[in-house]
Amino acid sequence: MKKILILLLLLSFTRINAQFNSSSFNVVLSDLETNTYPKDSISKSLVIYEEGNSYIHKTTFKLITEIKRKIKIFNKDDSDRTTIKIYLYNTDSNNKKEKIRDIKAITYNLKNNAIVKTYLKRGDIFKETYNKNYKIVKFTMPNVENGSVITYSYTLESPFIFKYKGWQFQDDIPVLYSEYRTSIPGNYEYNIKLVGLKKLAVKDSKLVRDCITVGLGGSADCTESKYVMKDIPAFINEDFMTTKDNYLSRIDYELKVFNGFDGTVDKITKTWKDTDTELKFDRNIGKQLLKTGLAKGLLPETTIHISNPLERAKSIYRFVQNEYTWNKEYKLFKDTSIKNLIKNKSGKASEINILLHNLLIYNGFKVKPILLSTRKNGFATKLYPVISDFNYLIVEANIDGKLYLLDATDKYLSFGEIPFKCLNHYGRLLDFKNGSQWVDIKVEKYSTIQHQINLGLTEEGNFIGNINSRYTGYHALPKKRAYYSNPSEYLEDFENKHELIDVIEHTVKSNGKADVKFQETFKIEVNDLNIVEDIIYLDPFIFKFFTENPFQLQQRTYPIDFGYKDSFMYSFEIDLNNLYNIIETPKNITVKLPNNSGEFRFATKVLDNKLTLHFKIDFKKSLYSAQYYNSLKEFMAKVVDTQTKTLIVLKKK
Repeated sequence: MKKILILLLLLSFTRINAQFNSSSFNVVLSDLETNTYPKDSISKSLVIYEEGNSYIHKTTFKLITEIKRKIKIFNKDDSDRTTIKIYLYNTDSNNKKEKIRDIKAITYNLKNNAIVKTYLKRGDIFKETYNKNYKIVKFTMPNVENGSVITYSYTLESPFIFKYKGWQFQDDIPVLYSEYRTSIPGNYEYNIKLVGLKKLAVKDSKLVRDCITVGLGGSADCTESKYVMKDIPAFINEDFMTTKDNYLSRIDYELKVFNGFDGTVDKITKTWKDTDTELKFDRNIGKQLLKTGLAKGLLPETTIHISNPLERAKSIYRFVQNEYTWNKEYKLFKDTSIKNLIKNKSGKASEINILLHNLLIYNGFKVKPILLSTRKNGFATKLYPVISDFNYLIVEANIDGKLYLLDATDKYLSFGEIPFKCLNHYGRLLDFKNGSQWVDIKVEKYSTIQHQINLGLTEEGNFIGNINSRYTGYHALPKKRAYYSNPSEYLEDFENKHELIDVIEHTVKSNGKADVKFQETFKIEVNDLNIVEDIIYLDPFIFKFFTENPFQLQQRTYPIDFGYKDSFMYSFEIDLNNLYNIIETPKNITVKLPNNSGEFRFATKVLDNKLTLHFKIDFKKSLYSAQYYNSLKEFMAKVVDTQTKTLIVLKKK
């Protein structure tokens, strides 16, 4: 009896401390019994094990990729895991396409301490068209419950050897073990790029002789590699970041050189010198940039005869802004025509900015185009030229030795501003005479919001006074867009957001929609104050910059990317007119980020029955490394608490 009790206790202890089997594709009892993952208690699913194996078939010479995955389902509503979607690439030319075969999928459940398997039926696998270049094969795992383990495997066959299969180690759920094996013949030379911040646990390579043979005695050696990552955290999107594709841990391949068995050498990946030559004669880029003759006669005489170079450049810029409308298309390397833009008064971003470039060139300015990748498109590869990485074009103008970055697609941008989506760190400046080069895309000036509130207390217990607000840079853009598109709706929205405020008068002092700043003044009356037994509980923050902390993760492994430097200023002054005493004021606060890279100050002062409050936030960098995350999280917690919990207590005399 004692031995039986001991055995039962041991079994119980084993199950409580069960571990996921991350060493193989096989499902074991502990995979089903373990229903928590302490490192990520909120994740709906967990990849226990996955592997990929890519190689060139010895007879068909097609790229074969075998994939296996084992996933624990904590929440059966996680449709992203329980419905599997596989994208197959195809081309219109030569009828080339990827194929899939050997799909096998099983759902495992634990019933009465026994493992029960449910197999996917062939009739439950569907294929549909996604777009002209992709088809989707999808299936939903059968009989999934909370606590199930699912496994699936399949084989991909691709004729696109130049497009060697990459591997994504990281996903938006945690991964315990991810392995990728490759076999690459020596006559295929690839640029191999490891993306992301997570390090490989295993990186092994070996040479295998004569792995591929062809007729007449031709053969190639293969490099066989193995890459492994373990305990990979889920990637969680948060505010102030570029696209997650910049940071997801993965391996990408780009074919560099193909050496034919007949001795021919095909350089697929060119040098930047070769690429510059190709771009110079490209009908969508170089040839359009040379069409300066189309600029003749477009500009009004008043613009042409402006003597000051900077003012003349600004006038040309405003002309393009106002005359031509962006149709919301990018298509940098397809169907670009300046002639059609001039005719239709509407066109792609690249067409509008190339026309701006040509008009400036025609009128004697030194300008160059810059190719870049927008924030959502991801970073352009710097290791070697990948033209498909770029999706946007802006203009650099040199006026009296000062450089200006220009984009005329948005009628609310001021001269020298580019859209926020373009603030992606760097671009490639094209110079067909001296060669292209990488240039930084950054904003030196702060974007600011400044509110100054001056109020006086009346005998009726109301406040009457003024609000003066000023927005610059990227904070001015949404304000200009909202006001100039519909002034009456703008004012109505303001009153709806501030129900206690009656607007007596509203004045805008900005010089049009393309002004670098937006300034406005409100004459207001504040009614319905929170008065309890002759005591006023006053919230001094009519405007709140942050009401929630944007940083909520336990740990963030990627940078905090604001795009530009920020400054927020708020001053609040009330004259109590000797009607009330100030009973309680908040404490002064000063918080600094490491290396003096940011500062938050909050202070109040009482003098002659007047209360003055000052509040200021400075982010002195546009980009903070992940090491700053905890500091920024604490910093923003103080900011939010101050703006949402501060009260000034006044008592009637």
